[in-house]
Amino acid sequence: MTVAYTVRRAEVREMDPLVLYRLLQVRIDVFVVEQRAAYADIDGRDAEPGAELLWAEDGGELLATLRILQEPDASRIGRVATARSARGRGIAADLMRRAVERCLEMRPTAPILLDAQSHLVDWYARFGFVVEGEPFVEDEIPHRRMRRPVP
Repeated sequence: MTVAYTVRRAEVREMDPLVLYRLLQVRIDVFVVEQRAAYADIDGRDAEPGAELLWAEDGGELLATLRILQEPDASRIGRVATARSARGRGIAADLMRRAVERCLEMRPTAPILLDAQSHLVDWYARFGFVVEGEPFVEDEIPHRRMRRPVP
């Protein structure tokens, strides 16, 4: 089955406000409502220099999203979220592949970091990420730091 959707990428200041609203709604639905993690999703990092948001949409429906941040010595992928109605269709995996490609395009010699919920470690490993350091808990959810080494 072929899934029809469009993938887009932009900095916050370039985005249509309604698209940004739908993107943030997906993140809140997943992280705050479903996972019951009361935290400040709008943390200021989406608007940092070099930050980009990627999302998949179909006919105005926002299906999945993630963000790419630039840190001093690495790129960072985070806020990976898929709308409940779009899960199991490979959309998040497509976004992750594109995010890794974008990070390598922007900074080919920098590692890529992410903080994975522990139950998703194997999923992120499919994209070349390896666990580093000790487990930690964030918002009452077990996490692992992961790194995609420099190619």
